Amino acid sequence: MATETEEPTFTVDELAARAGVTVRTIRFYSTRGLLPPPVIGARRVGHYGPDHLSRLALIEELQHQGMTLAAIERYLEQLPPDLSAQDLAIHRALVASWAPESAEQVTRQELERRAGRPLSDQDVDRLAAMGVLDRRPGAPDAFRLDGGLLRLGVELLDVPIAHETILASRTVLLEHARAAAHDLTRLFRDEVWGPYRERESDPDHVAAMKSLSAHMQPMVIQALVTAFQRSLREELRVAFSTQTQAEAG
Repeated sequence: MATETEEPTFTVDELAARAGVTVRTIRFYSTRGLLPPPVIGARRVGHYGPDHLSRLALIEELQHQGMTLAAIERYLEQLPPDLSAQDLAIHRALVASWAPESAEQVTRQELERRAGRPLSDQDVDRLAAMGVLDRRPGAPDAFRLDGGLLRLGVELLDVPIAHETILASRTVLLEHARAAAHDLTRLFRDEVWGPYRERESDPDHVAAMKSLSAHMQPMVIQALVTAFQRSLREELRVAFSTQTQAEAG
């Protein structure tokens, strides 16, 4: 069991339950090099950490995008070997953002299997409030699920933050995301699409625009995530540094 300053660790059975996969799948991924080996503790018991859980979630998302196991191996080989669980979660979010929005119809049993844990009615209510799922009218054990948000939603269930704070954070993120999307769309329309319309007779320019259109969303999302990550890190550093100085004074 982890102390307050240590990251939590899981046995292979606990990791499988949390990831919503079988132990056999974990061992198979390990033999293929998709998962780093566990830390071997007392009695030769392997201990896995949050980075293993995040890597499993990334593999699941890559499979959801239709990638073969060989393609997933090549993808993971290109990642730095020392990525943290948070870095892996960002990679997964970026991968998921390329896919078109899709809602799945799932039962309570399937929802819990995908979540990798039992879910109380309160848990389901919180997931619904976060926009992860919608209840089906007249069917208490049937849900409309946004699979791309499920892993994040389940992780937030264990965060020691008031439910109201999580919802307020979601509102802030949505408001700023919509504002950024609006401003970027306007900029693209005025500075890129407008001039393109004036040069439709130029084959080279048309080909360039088609290529840009195909890659614009991934590029913009990656730029936004990178910029937000750096800004948040700096804001947190300044905020906690100021708080520490105030307490010391």
